[in-house]
Amino acid sequence: MVSGITTVMTIGASALLRHPARAVVSGFALVVAAGAAGLMLPAASASTEPVSLVTALFTATSAVCITGLVVVDTAAHWSVFGEILIAVLIQIGGLGIMTVATLLTLMVSRRIGLRARLSAQAETKTATMTGLPRIVRNVLLFSLVCESAAALVLTGRFMLAYDQPPGRAIYLGVFHAISAFNNAGFALWPDNLMRFVTDPWICLTIAAAVIAGGLGFPVAFELLRGWRRPRHWTMLTRITVVATIILLAAGTLVFLAAEWHNPATLGPLHDPGKLLAAFFTAVMPRTAGFNSLDIAQMHHSSWLATDVLMFIGGGSAGTAGGIKVTTLGMLAFIAWAQLRGEPQVNIGHRRLPAATQRQAVVLTLLSGGLVTTATYLLLVLTPHRLDQVLFEAVSAFATVGLSTGITADLPATAHLLLAALMFAGRVGPLTLGSALALRERTRRYELPETTMIVG
Repeated sequence: MVSGITTVMTIGASALLRHPARAVVSGFALVVAAGAAGLMLPAASASTEPVSLVTALFTATSAVCITGLVVVDTAAHWSVFGEILIAVLIQIGGLGIMTVATLLTLMVSRRIGLRARLSAQAETKTATMTGLPRIVRNVLLFSLVCESAAALVLTGRFMLAYDQPPGRAIYLGVFHAISAFNNAGFALWPDNLMRFVTDPWICLTIAAAVIAGGLGFPVAFELLRGWRRPRHWTMLTRITVVATIILLAAGTLVFLAAEWHNPATLGPLHDPGKLLAAFFTAVMPRTAGFNSLDIAQMHHSSWLATDVLMFIGGGSAGTAGGIKVTTLGMLAFIAWAQLRGEPQVNIGHRRLPAATQRQAVVLTLLSGGLVTTATYLLLVLTPHRLDQVLFEAVSAFATVGLSTGITADLPATAHLLLAALMFAGRVGPLTLGSALALRERTRRYELPETTMIVG
């Protein structure tokens, strides 16, 4: 079966190499359309009432784009067939993103030269397109191993601690392992994971799966091969690991400080439970929409911190969304070099090319502009406050899935807007980043300089 899937993905890779942006957008749009059609079938609904096109389209988009925003209760509204279809769409979306992102990385590495090609070698030990079958197989195996490990722990916990029958425990374990590794955030309980807020077996297992999927395939494989030799890590891995640790630690401290005495969130928990819940809440904006605390009851300062973490997202070539921690790292080094008055941007013992700097800036500006535009439109379309719709817009764009509780109450036009934002947030930065790199041109002349006032 793995070889068959590999063949299909390799054939798809050939189309990707010819028309990258068109292939990515068309492929994901086709899967979303097929998923929406499947969810509109009577067998997908838990009741006899027909599923509306907007609900089916929104749910399919959220699943394929591995977001997790929902307009209906997943467990109550969908039948077992519908839940399995959602899990399949999540798996297709996650594997598709990881495979496409890795292939685009190789394309870019061939286009911009030796330095990037060496980075690509860190993930597959080859920078040529002849290694595509091996890349696809590695992505599949890595995903299946991580999901199987998470499913095994979750299944055992559901059976032993919550008296679930073996069949039901396996079903719950597999569904939530797929949802966690692919950073989707779909859960089969009305309160998501709030009932497990102090259960370290559930929360830490899901958090570990989210982090593993969000690191990115290149970084994960380099860590597996050389985790004991950090000095030999590529710059991509160093920035991803360091930024991830800093953001997780900072997020945990922020949520602990802001919510410690909040009677609706951390207040009633014992100290170890507060630490676990704060850490879990800091992991999820990477971008998985699970929540063990009631997001709607959190302080507005926590919402703002979550907005920032969601917008940043996780690692490149993984299942996480956002502008990525590598982009944030590059922007930090660019700012540091400018503050010090250095003519070049250096990361470690390497110089960051000017073209890569521009790509990071353009990607961040366009992403910010998209979120701002969507927030404005949501303010026009709905009666909700700015902090609520901003949270919703960032969550959709960064494919997180966290919500302040207003998603289901939005009008159909707002649902369609969020669905478009999820789709743009998933495939947009991916195709835009590769397109910017692939469009790099060498100019054989220089124009005279001019001076502009900054600030």
